[in-house]
Amino acid sequence: MRRGFTLIELGVVLVVIGVLTALVIPGYRYAIARADSAKCLGNLRVLGVALNGWLSDNNMLMPPLEAARASRADEVRVIDNTLNTFTDDQRVFACPADRSVAKLSGTSYYWNSALSGQSAVNLNLFTFITDLSRIPILVDKEGWHRATENKVNHLFADGHVANQIRLFTDQ
Repeated sequence: MRRGFTLIELGVVLVVIGVLTALVIPGYRYAIARADSAKCLGNLRVLGVALNGWLSDNNMLMPPLEAARASRADEVRVIDNTLNTFTDDQRVFACPADRSVAKLSGTSYYWNSALSGQSAVNLNLFTFITDLSRIPILVDKEGWHRATENKVNHLFADGHVANQIRLFTDQ
């Protein structure tokens, strides 16, 4: 009597394993993408705390920053070279899903430059939006989060973070 698998039985087992793998991998990638989005929201929350540190040291005036820069070599004031002294971990300036932009420019986030120099006490956007829960301060530069189609992460002036439809990005 022979013990062991026949070639057909071994083939069937391999096909079943292949099918199960093909079903699990997309779910795994989706879960990783959602986790990266959640980490990114956490980064924005930390940057909000860093901004509060800036505000308390600067008479509640928003920092006078550019929206972004193309390269770290550009000598302009942006969030990663202004708020960096108010956070212990410099990794908060890079979204975990961003594989290249933060390395080149210093951050994965746009600063809402319309707020530069404004008093945080009387903050407004385009003079008619005064509800702090509707004024974005920082926004993802790109749609890094594939699990949240057409949405980017935002830090709002009232301190909450959310994944919402793109407001100020060009995509």
